[in-house]
Amino acid sequence: MALVNDIKCARCDRKYSGVRSRCPYCGARRIGRGKYTEDADNSKGKMLISILILSVFTVAAGVMLFTTPADAPGVPTDDPSINNPEDDINTLPGIEPDYTPPPTEDPIETPPPLTLEALQIWIPRDRRVTDFSLSPRWGLEIQLAAVLDPPGVDIPVTWESSNEEVLVLTEVVGGIKVTAVGNGSAHIILRAGDMEDRCVVHVSGIS
Repeated sequence: MALVNDIKCARCDRKYSGVRSRCPYCGARRIGRGKYTEDADNSKGKMLISILILSVFTVAAGVMLFTTPADAPGVPTDDPSINNPEDDINTLPGIEPDYTPPPTEDPIETPPPLTLEALQIWIPRDRRVTDFSLSPRWGLEIQLAAVLDPPGVDIPVTWESSNEEVLVLTEVVGGIKVTAVGNGSAHIILRAGDMEDRCVVHVSGIS
């Protein structure tokens, strides 16, 4: 007795082995015992299967597209080291910081340097002097100051005695100290830049 029974083709009435899915004589597909289907029905079945498979792939692709892994950069997680509200977004990997150009500062105009307009020798808190005398009776020392116009000009000044056997000059805070050391007359010369002022000092009574 055969393990697999023969079946009869419903189209050509010939018998063939039951292990076959098609009739070897006419090619009819077997869909049941002795039954067969036409190719048109087979095409519809294939189309339905293809549509079903395509639908499954479409749903799977949508799920993957709109679902971000929990450990992806920029997605908050339960890890406090990652989900830190104080984190700077510019430090996250893969994110380029926005370039902000530095503010343009208005250039600071440098005022022109002051020009010395006048230079004078003064007795501090008193008056300008051009000629005075020193003697043991009235004192052998006096302090003088340089007065520049305008007062804010930044320029060094120098003092000079035309005869150090009569007058000796010593620099002090705010000006110069003049000491009479011998009888006679001498000029005190004050210079600043290309300007100059002078005063004459007469010394007498020194023994």
